[in-house]
Amino acid sequence: MKILVIGPSWVGDMMMSQSLYRTLKALHPDAVIDVMAPAWCRPLLSRMPEVNEALSMPLGHGALALGERRRLGKALRDRGYDRAYVLPNSFKSALVPFFANIPTRIGWRGEMRYGLLNDVRVLDKAAFPLMVERYVALAYDKAQINSAADLPQPLLWPRLQVSGAEKTATASEFGLSAERPLVGFCPGAEFGPAKRWPHYHYAVLAQKLIDEGAQIVLFGSAKDKETGEQILQSLQPHSRAHCRNLAGETQLEQAVILLAHCRAVISNDSGLMHIAAALDCPLVALYGPSSPDFTPPLSEKARVIRLITGYHKVRKGDAEEGYHQSLIDITPERVIAELDSLLEISQETECRS
Repeated sequence: MKILVIGPSWVGDMMMSQSLYRTLKALHPDAVIDVMAPAWCRPLLSRMPEVNEALSMPLGHGALALGERRRLGKALRDRGYDRAYVLPNSFKSALVPFFANIPTRIGWRGEMRYGLLNDVRVLDKAAFPLMVERYVALAYDKAQINSAADLPQPLLWPRLQVSGAEKTATASEFGLSAERPLVGFCPGAEFGPAKRWPHYHYAVLAQKLIDEGAQIVLFGSAKDKETGEQILQSLQPHSRAHCRNLAGETQLEQAVILLAHCRAVISNDSGLMHIAAALDCPLVALYGPSSPDFTPPLSEKARVIRLITGYHKVRKGDAEEGYHQSLIDITPERVIAELDSLLEISQETECRS
């Protein structure tokens, strides 16, 4: 069986979609799974053993480009796909499999895609509260699965593969010390400071971990560089040599490898958080107004700290320096206690194995 998946366009969603690929491979061991997604996804897809080939989606997010989607679909006809799974809910995302004449085209109804999809699922959000459950449910006949309770357990969570040699080589490339264990911080968030733990809390945590013998690596995009510098400059001068601000300095491929090399990761609700979870790294995830009820980190080694419940729309005046009060109220001491407990459990598990 040959399968084409139209993949998501966000880091976190792409990571969670691996649960679908793993489930399809478990159900159909001989299946060949190709994933069409933005080119930046390739470093993630290449580390998913279930994926045969990452096909680049050259069109930007939001572009209809009907003629180009028709051309892309026709170019895929000779590949002989038997099924397509369309993960985004947009009308345009279903066009390429339709133009490719793929016999079975599966997805949630989304933007009224009858005709483009011929195996349309109608989503009951209460029945499938987690995004990962919605992805995995598509792997089964729709008559089999009426709710998340019908899904075989445990779900196959995302798992990226990184070799030991890659970790050592990449750490050396960035001049990271082999004498001190790495602890990764992911202090950025895609939608601004309201989802970020305050930089001054990160600095207090970094100082304590450095004093205990760790080295801190700050991850993120170029727009997180300033936040990283705020953390770095808040450290005691003699400690700054043990903190590297790599925000904007790494390609996604390098960030994945270095995260895999970390002894632990502390992260806001972000795409990098989902990558760290998929690397099965001990992870403390910090949530504020966004909720882990829909897209939590999928790892037994992850711990979520959140002081409020439900989803909260951020209003002007709710935050200091743009930070949400619920994240300000998470103290470094609380994170340190959670991290110590997590590392102790992780170490005991490693010793038993």
